[in-house]
Amino acid sequence: MAINIIIQLLPLFLFTFLIFLTFRIKCSSRSSLPTDWPVFRMTPGLLKNAHRIHEFFTDVLKECHGTFHLRGPVLADLDLLITSEPANIHYILSKNFTNYPKGPDFRKIFEILGDGIFNADAHLWELHRKTTNSLFNNAEFYKMLLETAKNKVEKGLIPVLNRVWRDGTEVDLQEIFQRLTFDNICSLLLDHDPQSLSLELPYIPCEKAFTPTEEALLYRHFLPESILKLQRLIGVGKERGLSEAREAFDKFIYSCISTKRQQVQDGGSTHKLDLLTAYMEAYKETTGNPEVFLRDTLLNLMLAGRDTTSTALSWFFWLLAKNPAVECKILEEMESKLHLKEEQIWTRFGRREDLGQLVYLHGALCEALRLFPPVGLEHKAPIQPDILPSGHPIDKDSKIVLSFYSMGRMESIWGKDCLEFKPERWITEKGGIKHEPSYKFPAFNAGPRTCLGKEMAFTQMKIIAISMIHNYRVKVVDGHQVVPSDSIVLQMKYGLKARISRRSA
Repeated sequence: MAINIIIQLLPLFLFTFLIFLTFRIKCSSRSSLPTDWPVFRMTPGLLKNAHRIHEFFTDVLKECHGTFHLRGPVLADLDLLITSEPANIHYILSKNFTNYPKGPDFRKIFEILGDGIFNADAHLWELHRKTTNSLFNNAEFYKMLLETAKNKVEKGLIPVLNRVWRDGTEVDLQEIFQRLTFDNICSLLLDHDPQSLSLELPYIPCEKAFTPTEEALLYRHFLPESILKLQRLIGVGKERGLSEAREAFDKFIYSCISTKRQQVQDGGSTHKLDLLTAYMEAYKETTGNPEVFLRDTLLNLMLAGRDTTSTALSWFFWLLAKNPAVECKILEEMESKLHLKEEQIWTRFGRREDLGQLVYLHGALCEALRLFPPVGLEHKAPIQPDILPSGHPIDKDSKIVLSFYSMGRMESIWGKDCLEFKPERWITEKGGIKHEPSYKFPAFNAGPRTCLGKEMAFTQMKIIAISMIHNYRVKVVDGHQVVPSDSIVLQMKYGLKARISRRSA
């Protein structure tokens, strides 16, 4: 009995020693590269920088010209090849796409997503993509998207921000955007508005479960499996949060599915295009449990719909607060192109051409996505040995991390002004929107796995941005620290605390 307990606790003892070693590191070198220690290899340096993982990768990649081999502990199978070189990105995501599926390691890390589109490979991925693409391209979908986004801004966002303004209180805009996009994606996918963005700001477990999930998934990339198993065994750490999140997801999604099945049986539907009913019909004959498969499908799309858009909006408004001249130009463009008045604002979102006129706003959103891509990194594993365009050899089943966050900070890719917020870099000499290849600007991924919701994301962001900029001034609270979180989604670690004032006041 005692021996078994010691065996179970041994990984914890080793991990504790590793933490001790991490904070005992003293190095006179100014190099960003982590020290390669015996046994533990580069893990101490990784753990020392875990609180700033995206910046750490960026510092290392700048020093190593875009690609670096990070060595994990001996026998732990945690070696990573990290790259931000566009040629490598293009090769992995497009030119040699078939050799770089998500793979079993990815599925193991992201097992909470089940057989959804983010985990799927081969024929299962093709089924997901074909089904979702056909629904998103339905003529009714764009109308439903506009109606849902406008309704939530008018009846959710504006009343909440008006109360914040009247009360003179601080507000976490990141949380507001998360609630807004959660309600939007639930309305679109599940035909159910949970109304998390309302004056009461109710606590909804499913809505709050995404952040701990994404934090735990990042740590799964770097912690030894023995440590993760121990966390699950004794119910501590990020793994405990992940377990609790799974329960919240399942309870919410299965309840919505059950309600929809009853609604279908009763012959009722609130939309001409009912996405949940369409998915239920499309996947009713899939192998395995169709209810679980449907849950996986919906959870994957909910994660994308809530967190990528809310994260992009948070960084966008933070950048605007730091760059008032950009905000002024967006206001001027809105006035000259849309001629907005208070009573007109909701009527200006009914046509694509209205939003399409806002070239400078589009450029500002792209610039925010370049500097802070919502998905900061991508995980790949080759089926066969390979050699990347950078000359780095790749073994079968090697773990590769594509650092999209680092790409936006590389002078070799974006020039010496790469750290500046310049919407002008997205505008052509003739005043149109400048296209950049996805392997240079992978905010929506690249190649065959390019995000199907790209247009949906831009539409929602523009509607929200126009409404807020037209109505309010946003001032970030003095002294509030804004840094990326240690998560697979590039949220703000401490939120976006701000004060709101009416622009007309």
